[in-house]
Amino acid sequence: MKPNTVLVNDYYTTESFARIKALADQHETPFVVIDRNIIKQHYDNLESRFPYAQIYYAVKANPAVEILTLLRDRGARFDIASVYELDKVLGLGVTADRCSYGNTIKKRKDIRYFYEKGVRLFASDAEPDLRNIAELAPGAKVYIRILTEGSHTADWPLSRKFGCQIDMAVELLVLAKQLGLEPYGLSFHVGSQQRDIGAWDAAIGKVKIIFDRLRDENGIHLKMINLGGGFPANYISRTNDLATYATEITRFLKEDFGDHFPEIILEPGRSLCSNAGILVSEVVLISRKSSTSLHRWVFTDVGKFSGLIETLGEAIKYPIYTEKQGESEEAVIAGPTCDSADIMYEDHKVELPLDLQIGDRMYWFSTGAYTTTYSAIEFNGFPPLKQFIIE
Repeated sequence: MKPNTVLVNDYYTTESFARIKALADQHETPFVVIDRNIIKQHYDNLESRFPYAQIYYAVKANPAVEILTLLRDRGARFDIASVYELDKVLGLGVTADRCSYGNTIKKRKDIRYFYEKGVRLFASDAEPDLRNIAELAPGAKVYIRILTEGSHTADWPLSRKFGCQIDMAVELLVLAKQLGLEPYGLSFHVGSQQRDIGAWDAAIGKVKIIFDRLRDENGIHLKMINLGGGFPANYISRTNDLATYATEITRFLKEDFGDHFPEIILEPGRSLCSNAGILVSEVVLISRKSSTSLHRWVFTDVGKFSGLIETLGEAIKYPIYTEKQGESEEAVIAGPTCDSADIMYEDHKVELPLDLQIGDRMYWFSTGAYTTTYSAIEFNGFPPLKQFIIE
């Protein structure tokens, strides 16, 4: 997709894009604009494609009050990673039974806090954590996160740090029962922006093995599978649509569990919010490193430390639009800070118009998730990334 040949993405209309340009005339860049109607469309589509699943929104993707209230009112549940997220969600009138503590890395006092607030569903992947849950959240439901493959086909892998192997998952769920907890289910995450739907097939196959071993060897009947997130947003790399994901994942579940599979949980974040956001930035400087250089360096007022950290390793490639037209040339795009790591795209050079000038705007599509939440507070003194919500 050449940035100077598109006006809007698949969701923003010319009218709504005009509203964003009007905001840019009124406010200092950089900032993100979120269209709540797009989130609503994505949520309804997810519900219709997975009618058998409970949707737990991954709050970390974008915890804006306007987004949380929208999802609250549509009946969503919430995947919570910290006491701060919990307080925010409960403060909006969401009841604790609609929340799960999905972070496997948690302090003892936070486990107690969640329990005292009424949360009864906890993730774990390690024996010390499980023992802490048994002590501080007695009788709670626990689900064990397992390791999965798929990191080579996910744009933003989530392997290694979270989860455990099959044998340990079995041992932990047996221990959970011994400790007075309810061994409730299993979870996995095949990686964020996962382009290989087959990654779910392999993970569900592992889940089936654990379900059968616990039933046959220990008399433990698990009730739930948390399929995590991983559904894609509209970045540069091509993906299947959600309907294809849903059809295939449903087929994988039926192959292993028949027509009466366990309770299913989804934890979308990126797939709900990313396409709803456009980040507006301004060109600060355009330069070349030598008089014979074949490409320019375009420095903009947003960078890795102000919301675009997922360009680390050039993993997430955002579609970029500028209002200038005409002949284009490949460019390196970098941020404004005094850190040499603050380069978004260098190997993957982006075609930008040759008549692009200092002061022109750059519009970064599909930036509604994991931008404001990753923005630094005061690196080089720059303030956090602003956000505006439109309908």
